[in-house]
Amino acid sequence: MTLPRTPSFRLDGRSALVTGASSGIGMGCAVALAQAGAAVTCVARRTEPLDRLVRDLAAAGLAARAVAGDITDAAFVTDLFADPYDIVVNAAGMARHSPALTTTPADFRDVVALNFEAAYFLSSLAARSMIAAKKRGSILHISSQMGHVGGPDRAVYCGTKHALEGMGKAMALEWGRHGIRINTICPTFVRTPLTEPTFADPAKRDWILSNIALDRVAEVEDLMGATVFLASDAAAMVTGTSLLIDGGWTAA
Repeated sequence: MTLPRTPSFRLDGRSALVTGASSGIGMGCAVALAQAGAAVTCVARRTEPLDRLVRDLAAAGLAARAVAGDITDAAFVTDLFADPYDIVVNAAGMARHSPALTTTPADFRDVVALNFEAAYFLSSLAARSMIAAKKRGSILHISSQMGHVGGPDRAVYCGTKHALEGMGKAMALEWGRHGIRINTICPTFVRTPLTEPTFADPAKRDWILSNIALDRVAEVEDLMGATVFLASDAAAMVTGTSLLIDGGWTAA
């Protein structure tokens, strides 16, 4: 009997681009892909932490380079894909929480511009470059459990994440014949420098933990394995779907 072989989770010889790579989830994604063997282009607006990440990766013997810029800038994103990538991970995002009755047009526009509009055209340009190069690539967006449920004071944020989920399903249907996969990772609350003020508020912390069956918040490391899986041949038949890393929040 010939035994089946587990597909490889390694990414040796592949190129990857990660947006929002200067901190938090994006940094974790960049490190995970580099540790799996990919040559990673790290993109973010903040130059200093981005350069520090690339230096640390290089010191560990991993291949990475930094490109500073804003993915809401159409010209910048177009230039990013002058050469195609095998893997594109979009971890850039923002939240400006407020009751739906008091959301300002400026906050609405800013959140939609980064969380949905930039993600849409980043995906389109990434796929176009993959198709031109005949690459069977993987596109991955960091979405949220709030792309599957609602939350207080999060109407705009939830709206953009629900939009991201629908966008990915439609794009998967269009690009599957080219061998391009597109998926989302949907985490619960993740402990990062940006979320520390939330966890420092006892009422907010209690609300969060009351909704997580595993009784802890997520760490960046909880998303790293999922990122490698969805980028690798181990997920060769996975497209148009989401991987919920929410500790059971949406199971209720």
